[in-house]
Amino acid sequence: MTRVLRRRLTLSDQAEQRYLRVPFDVLPGQTSLEVRIDYDAGAAVVDLGCEAPQGWRGWSGGARTRFAITPDAATPGYLPGATEPGTWHVVLGLHQVPAEGVDLVVEIDVPAAGPVETEPLAPVRETRRGSTRALPAPGGLTWFAGDFHAHTLHSDGAESIDQLAARAVASGLDFLAVTDHNTTSHHAHLPGVGARHAVSLLPGQEVTTAYGHANAFGDIGWIDFRRPGQAWVDDVASRGGVMSVNHPVERDCAWQFPLERLPAALELWHISWYRDLTDTIPWAVLGMWERDANAAAAVTPIGGSDFHRPDGGYTLGMPTTWVCAESTAPDAVLDAVRAGRTAISVGAYRGPDGPVVDPLTSPVLLRPDGSRADDGELLAIGADGAVLCDADGRRRVLDGDRVAVPASWGRGPFHVVDGQRRVLALTA
Repeated sequence: MTRVLRRRLTLSDQAEQRYLRVPFDVLPGQTSLEVRIDYDAGAAVVDLGCEAPQGWRGWSGGARTRFAITPDAATPGYLPGATEPGTWHVVLGLHQVPAEGVDLVVEIDVPAAGPVETEPLAPVRETRRGSTRALPAPGGLTWFAGDFHAHTLHSDGAESIDQLAARAVASGLDFLAVTDHNTTSHHAHLPGVGARHAVSLLPGQEVTTAYGHANAFGDIGWIDFRRPGQAWVDDVASRGGVMSVNHPVERDCAWQFPLERLPAALELWHISWYRDLTDTIPWAVLGMWERDANAAAAVTPIGGSDFHRPDGGYTLGMPTTWVCAESTAPDAVLDAVRAGRTAISVGAYRGPDGPVVDPLTSPVLLRPDGSRADDGELLAIGADGAVLCDADGRRRVLDGDRVAVPASWGRGPFHVVDGQRRVLALTA
């Protein structure tokens, strides 16, 4: 029997409780469930999620209006498993509500009335990866090419995990963090899919709210997005993960949470920065934390494409983040981030189509010893004729395809720009 609930959502509802919980009961012996919502999506945006008596079961945000959970399978974004008896909740995120309000209908079937969606597979192909470039690194370490921000059907992405893995291979990446919104339902699939395509898939979660987004990396369990941002930082650190603040100055996704303790990483270059190609964006981002320069200096810069769908005009690896690590195993990659052994390739600008990021050819600026020491050196590769810049505005023209500069020359982070001030590469 279908349970139907009707409600008019108003701005007062949003102001009182941004995440509205609609209770329903599951009785002993009922092994599956299905939830559907219906509202005017042209007038409002209502996110959809589910919480069981024993914990969080999934989130699809505004990307879906239906989910099903069974013992062996679930809609992408939701965790399969036993539907334990007790009071469950449909969680409705009141993301955008018009001034005049909007009518919403919730339909709940226990057991589920419809099937669980399946995820498509992609052909397995092989191509050269960024690591074959053999960038100079200390003994036992290698510079691996990756992307720290991407989405699948488990949130609002258009491709399955398998399709995304195939795309990572096609983009020349050695590793990819899969960071679906407010869910960890994709984590269980990553090792098998990664092995199938011979690419390392890092477990991640994009903790997503109206007050800012952050990526929680590592197999550390679910991070509750309904708590304050400082709680995310502390929870991720205490569980042995790595957190980055995402696109902190990006329109309605800008970071607004106050932080007394900073996370381990910062998304210093996001795909949206390509709209403003000059060298102002990264330093506007870092300026958020200039009040504590020593603490900010310990935050590792990373980049992410935030890939969602093939028709978005870009692909994985825009930008490419390099990590100097022992291997592409998730723990090794995250250890490299904690140690600050990263560099970011923003791309090379070729013709009217804008930047092209190719891990095998794009300009790179890195620390060949993998450290942040002032007595080390910076090495610019593939950046002949470009300009090396430091955080204080010092500039130095690079003459040659491989130019070493003492790190004591300036204050990091450092970046390389072309003659139009378009950023090509960055490092700590």
